[in-house]
Amino acid sequence: MSRAFIFPGQGAQTIGMGRDLATAYPAARAVFEEVDEALGEKLSDLIWDGEPEVLQLTQNAQPALMATSVAVMRALEAEGVEVTAAAYVAGHSLGEYSALTAAGALGLSDAARLLRLRGRAMQEAVPVGEGAMAAVLGLDFETVTAVAEEAAQGQVCAAANDNDPAQVVVSGHKAAVERAAELAKARGAKRAILLPVSAPFHCALMAPAAEAMAQALEDVTIAAPKVPLVANVLAEATADPEAIRRLLVEQVTGAVRWRESVAWMAAQGVSAFWEIGAGKALSGMVRRIAKEAETRAISAPDDVRAAAESLA
Repeated sequence: MSRAFIFPGQGAQTIGMGRDLATAYPAARAVFEEVDEALGEKLSDLIWDGEPEVLQLTQNAQPALMATSVAVMRALEAEGVEVTAAAYVAGHSLGEYSALTAAGALGLSDAARLLRLRGRAMQEAVPVGEGAMAAVLGLDFETVTAVAEEAAQGQVCAAANDNDPAQVVVSGHKAAVERAAELAKARGAKRAILLPVSAPFHCALMAPAAEAMAQALEDVTIAAPKVPLVANVLAEATADPEAIRRLLVEQVTGAVRWRESVAWMAAQGVSAFWEIGAGKALSGMVRRIAKEAETRAISAPDDVRAAAESLA
């Protein structure tokens, strides 16, 4: 059976994530300790005992989710499951950094510092209240793209996340996103919901953040991943370090082509998708894209042991 390891993005964070893993597996605890050291603060205290609204801040959520995903991967390795048990790795938005760290392309400390910077830069790119994102349910990507173009009216409005056949997220100026939500409903969307996010990710308004990431990534070592990365903006695989460096910059303003990425992996023969880290959102998306595929969400020690036993 060919499998892919997939890594969740922002929104999956919960207080307490990864604590049981860190207790059960020294290798998982070491991940949180290294991230704390890289950031010069006890992010682990916030993850395990902090306030949800503080963890939710982009600059905290991004390194916290990556740390949790990599801790799951280290626990799997302790049970004998290497990343090379997967044919591909892929991550949703910030999850791409988790995927690259799990696959040995990025160092853990570098990934933590990059995501702290990425979170801050995305937050600061647009003044609070000027941008918005909305999830459109029940329309396909082409229809939502057309809706976003019509709603723009000289402002930025784009289809930012192509999550699955019936969920597309639009991003841009708040007024334009609100217009898009109304237009989408008029076109037959089941729902169009404004999301509780602090900035309009994956659209042209993020250009200042993309510049900040380009600068930061210049100084970071990127190795060839042990397993090819299916990149958000390509929706196909690459293992070329310089291509990955470029794609991580493009990803800040580019659309997350998740539906196409999963479909591409399924077309290459991937029949099982293991979600490595917090939550189960990606597993739900996969089931709507590749209906025949098996999914497994791995976040707790019991999940890790069951996953390892499934390969024994």
